[in-house]
Amino acid sequence: MKLKDFFSKYNKVAVGFSGGVDSSYLLYAAKKYCADIKAYYVKTQFQPEFEFEDAKKIAKEIGVDIIIVNYDILRHNNIRDNNLNRCYYCKRIIFEIIKEYAEKDGYTAIIEGTNASDDISDRPGFKAISELNIKSPLRDCGLTKENIRKFLKDAGLFIWNKEAYACLATRVNTNNEITDDMLIKIEKAESILKNMDFHNFRARIYYNALKLQFKENEIEKAFKQRVKICDELKEFFDDIVLDLKSR
Repeated sequence: MKLKDFFSKYNKVAVGFSGGVDSSYLLYAAKKYCADIKAYYVKTQFQPEFEFEDAKKIAKEIGVDIIIVNYDILRHNNIRDNNLNRCYYCKRIIFEIIKEYAEKDGYTAIIEGTNASDDISDRPGFKAISELNIKSPLRDCGLTKENIRKFLKDAGLFIWNKEAYACLATRVNTNNEITDDMLIKIEKAESILKNMDFHNFRARIYYNALKLQFKENEIEKAFKQRVKICDELKEFFDDIVLDLKSR
């Protein structure tokens, strides 16, 4: 099956939208094939502000309405406690919200952006969307991340080369409680490092310290700028450590 065929069959769809590469291509393809589509973005503490801004920007660029639902995801103990099933519960809750809003708006078919190169055996969230009967047309049509980036580049959309980004909750070790204050500090730390021209790094909570992980080509740069990094981040963390293993 091709996407054109999918949107011919499902010509009125709601998309669970993250602002990432995959769900952005779903918006673009649906628009291209003249489907009636609306995007639903559930804004929680787990998404940094730049991701939210990217989502609004790409939806506007494509010309698709985006419904934004603000939601306190940490109100749920099985999310806040951060156990091994956190991702499953989080994805389930988010898509239950999307489903509720979409159905009120008259959209009964709901889609999301898992693609054919995603390893679903390592994605507990995929189990949750399957249980809710959410469709994954990119995966069903055999489209890989490489295919999708090429299509977006050909379409001239800025999102085509955006780096993959895991939610802020992944910066906290499993079974360590996640708090609002913790997520705010992590987001600020990563924003500061981004403004210092670092790329594809992670700022993780390590006991009571912040552990910084960089790609191999930026570890030396980080070490040389360690004084500046500490000065910039000392407002949020007493101890800052550099992981000498590349991420």
